[in-house]
Amino acid sequence: MIKKFLILIAVVFTSFSFAQQGSSSPYSFYGIGSLKFKGTVENQSMGGLSVYSDSIHINLRNPASFAGNNLKSFSNEARPVKYTIGASHSDVEISSGQQTGKSSTTTVDYLAIAIPLGKFGAGFGVLPYSSVGYKLQSTDTDGVLQYKYRGEGGLNKVFLGFGYQLTDNFKLGMDASYNFGSIKNTNIAFGYNPEGEVLQFQSRESNRSNLGGLMYNFGLIFSKLITSNFELTASATYSPSSEITSDNSRTFSTIVIDPLTEQEFTVNSSEIDLSISNLATTKLTLPSKTSFGFGVGAPRKWFAGVEYTYLKASQFSNRFLTIDNATYQDASTLSIGGFYIPKYDSFNRYWKRIVYRTGIRFEDTGLRINNEDIKEFGISFGVGLPVGRIFSNANLGFEFGSRGVNTANLVKENFIKFQLSLSLNDRWFEKRKFN
Repeated sequence: MIKKFLILIAVVFTSFSFAQQGSSSPYSFYGIGSLKFKGTVENQSMGGLSVYSDSIHINLRNPASFAGNNLKSFSNEARPVKYTIGASHSDVEISSGQQTGKSSTTTVDYLAIAIPLGKFGAGFGVLPYSSVGYKLQSTDTDGVLQYKYRGEGGLNKVFLGFGYQLTDNFKLGMDASYNFGSIKNTNIAFGYNPEGEVLQFQSRESNRSNLGGLMYNFGLIFSKLITSNFELTASATYSPSSEITSDNSRTFSTIVIDPLTEQEFTVNSSEIDLSISNLATTKLTLPSKTSFGFGVGAPRKWFAGVEYTYLKASQFSNRFLTIDNATYQDASTLSIGGFYIPKYDSFNRYWKRIVYRTGIRFEDTGLRINNEDIKEFGISFGVGLPVGRIFSNANLGFEFGSRGVNTANLVKENFIKFQLSLSLNDRWFEKRKFN
């Protein structure tokens, strides 16, 4: 057990580097990047649905899920220790007018552990909050290159949460997370001589923000057996708005670009004193988030639910980097999904113990560019494959969808996302019996 735990801790540090390269979307140019989904492969395979929680899977979206009673179906045994790790690979086709392009990313998405403490429960882990990764260019009406833009980085979050089983039907919980990371944006301005030939020297502006700050999340789960084969579940979460600190720097450079390799060579550079304009250290407001969910099902058999999430994205602002053609409005997501298990305790028919998941989501990102609302749509499928003992499983997920529009000088992204996770259970504090 200790060996497994040490391996997971090692993966934490690996996940930091992966999270920094977790996007290839041009829309990550705006704000602090594309917001990452805070949930497991199990959640994502059901359209992002997080209403359902049980004793063998970690629910990262609602800290109340860390709590629970002992397992009455298994001789009142204590809940197992749960730990999970997930990764994904995305292929994106980007289209704008008559032009198309492709990109792909592979990332470690989360690592978390949940520990039972009687009616209490605790969970901690690490996952990305946002990701920046883009390469863009702009041309004039004649198709002559004017600017090149690129960006990388993002925010990661480390969280610690606690839950409590208030009654047989109610669970409460909260978690605190520290968000940290850096974002680097670069733009190159190209100059031309009267003959239209590109000049030897170009100008480059580099901006870097090192970010850090706390945020909180509160959760509630209600579940009640109406009959022995019919259960009602409802959930709610709320994250108040929070401020993070941004330490900023800006550098102007004269560069030479190798026409064959596009490698940049700095001739000279000068760092700007941002304290004069009060931009050396700024505050960014991360918007508040509220979610409500409802579902019905038969325990260990099937579940179907719906969830609505509201993000007050209009609260976001960044004095250091302002973009004229982009505004932020309140965002929302509607998720519908569920799962089906033919027979969870059929130990002589493996396929009957497989969990089948599906879902759909509709998302308004809150980003408005050139008077166009940027929306996202996704359809997802997945399976949970039993492995090892005490209901551990490997989860495979698949999602395809689209983001944005290819009008108003914008781009449309069609994406396919493959996901893999391990959801493992073990007894850390089980008493050994000797004859």
